Amino acid sequence: MARKRKGEPIHGWIILDKPEGLTSTQALSKVRRLLNAEKAGHGGTLDPAATGILPIALGEATKTVSYAMDGEKTYRFTVRWGERTATDDREGEVIERSDVRPDADAIRAALPAFLGEIEQVPPQFCAIKINGERAYDIAREGDAVDLKSRIVRIDRLELIETPDADTAVLEVDCGKGTYVRSIARDLAERLGTVGHVITLRRLRVGAFTLERAISLDDLAAMEQGAAVERLLLPIETALDDIPALALTEAEAHRLRHGQTVALLTRQDRERLAALHGAVGGDGAVIALFGGKPVALARVEGAEVRPVRVLNL
Repeated sequence: MARKRKGEPIHGWIILDKPEGLTSTQALSKVRRLLNAEKAGHGGTLDPAATGILPIALGEATKTVSYAMDGEKTYRFTVRWGERTATDDREGEVIERSDVRPDADAIRAALPAFLGEIEQVPPQFCAIKINGERAYDIAREGDAVDLKSRIVRIDRLELIETPDADTAVLEVDCGKGTYVRSIARDLAERLGTVGHVITLRRLRVGAFTLERAISLDDLAAMEQGAAVERLLLPIETALDDIPALALTEAEAHRLRHGQTVALLTRQDRERLAALHGAVGGDGAVIALFGGKPVALARVEGAEVRPVRVLNL
């Protein structure tokens, strides 16, 4: 006897404004339960102390989570000068102090050094695996973690305000794998002091912004059906930067069954030419039929190969 499905087959994205105090997994579980969704995942972890955009993928949208996680992100964060903590945020114990307090002019003068592709060492307390163990588990045992520097991309780093001598509020647009806690730590060092993050709010993940976000409390107050109808964004929202390829019915049928589609006629070549320049180095496209996504696919020469079939 077939197992009964737990939950409804809902497909698309919900943009959650995650509250402070919940892990991303806990927030995901609450959304899934409130919507009675059969399957769910999230598009990028936020620390429990952080708030803001947590894209929740439902159903077949879970197949596009990696694209959401690769998207550019925007954070607003507050740095407290004069204290460094073990975790580089307010959760850790203070391990170093300084009397130096940089002013706004000094902070602005230091910011350009952090733009572009830079080397960054992740915080000791992070989820990176070392010999199969999470760095934060090793750090909690009191051992120093040997984390290698990595190349990250920062497109914008701006001072928003200096509420007082001890704190500064900044915003950053950054690529995948960037640690805001490391920015705060390294910026403080460049300014001749120490510092740590005391507030962190994510304002954007790729195409997902706060304008379409909802809190857990507001979501809980809505009827399930109304919430899905009003809040659910299409699966392809996470694929905003990926070009679309329109298919014929026969081509869609082949891709849905995991088969390669050959584009060989003159009309086919014109379709490929229209994609030229828009397709990235990996050849990724979203294949559509009748305006609905059929599959994540890859263009290789004159062939379209399915990568993830979307069963809608």
